[in-house]
Amino acid sequence: MRSLVRIAPILMIGFCLALIPACGGGSANRPKIGIVTNVTAEFWSIAEAGARKAGNDFGVEVLFRQPTKGTVSEQSMILEDFLQLGVKGIAVSVLNPEEQTPDLQRIASQVPLLAMDNDAEKSGRICYVGTDNYAAGQAIGRMVKKAFPDGGTVALFVGKTGPINARLRVQGVLDELAGEKDAQGPKLGKFTYYNGAPITDDAKTTVAQENAKDVVDKLQNTPNVSLIGLWAYNTPANLEAVKAKGLVGKIKLFGFDEDKATLAGIAEGSIAGTVVQDPFHFGYKSVEILAAEAHGDQSKRVTQAIPYRIVTKEGGPTETVDGVEVKNLKVADFRKELEANLASVP
Repeated sequence: MRSLVRIAPILMIGFCLALIPACGGGSANRPKIGIVTNVTAEFWSIAEAGARKAGNDFGVEVLFRQPTKGTVSEQSMILEDFLQLGVKGIAVSVLNPEEQTPDLQRIASQVPLLAMDNDAEKSGRICYVGTDNYAAGQAIGRMVKKAFPDGGTVALFVGKTGPINARLRVQGVLDELAGEKDAQGPKLGKFTYYNGAPITDDAKTTVAQENAKDVVDKLQNTPNVSLIGLWAYNTPANLEAVKAKGLVGKIKLFGFDEDKATLAGIAEGSIAGTVVQDPFHFGYKSVEILAAEAHGDQSKRVTQAIPYRIVTKEGGPTETVDGVEVKNLKVADFRKELEANLASVP
């Protein structure tokens, strides 16, 4: 637990530094790079740490914004602010590719635009920095099948279904459980898909908590239940609801990303595991690419997704899945890695 306590002050320091305007030291002469996320979350605070480290390493000023409302209009306003501030490149976690593509195409015609975490293939973006979310969803499906080889009931939780990462994660889980492409349910092979659709919360943690309580109330007497949280805050909300009913161990919890409550739950055995991306690398790589673009260098662009990893209490051997190396990390080792990344930021 002490490891996680040490992480919080580092994140807070990064947040406070982000609020301080650049001054002196010649920072005004450095190219500005703008990064806007889809929501406000601990996941993005880790990405911000990576972005700020890259800003120092590559001599650019990083403007990092986490929208508080998680709406397209709020994100669009931030993007326009970036243009007014004269940024030399923008990375964006796109909320709704279909709705935002025309506006993103306009922005991409003015500055190099990079899609981070959430893709928008037709936006004119120079590349995508993020995970193969469909494959990551399949990884969760494999964990569920290992926990319940005879099947059971699964409930999926996610903030919104507009972002492509949410849609791909959901479909990856469904297809893995069903053993076929484009599965829909309500029957998924040996599993039953609760509600026949993901339970959404409009990117609001309070709604996520209420959703979790409602589902736990309805499924508390159902055997072999799995609750799958697909955005970072969903699994902590699910854990809170399961603990309130004294159902830890009876209802299995599976998550996405490395929220500190999720990692603590895995360490204590109340969460089976989580699929993690690499937000620190997302932030660092995005700034590295855009810093190069600001100087006319296109050589840093990427074509491959950043591999996901699996974190459980005891870890396991590295596997090769569809030609991709997948690491199964012990939660204690993963915590140390996360601390080391955060500590590397000046």
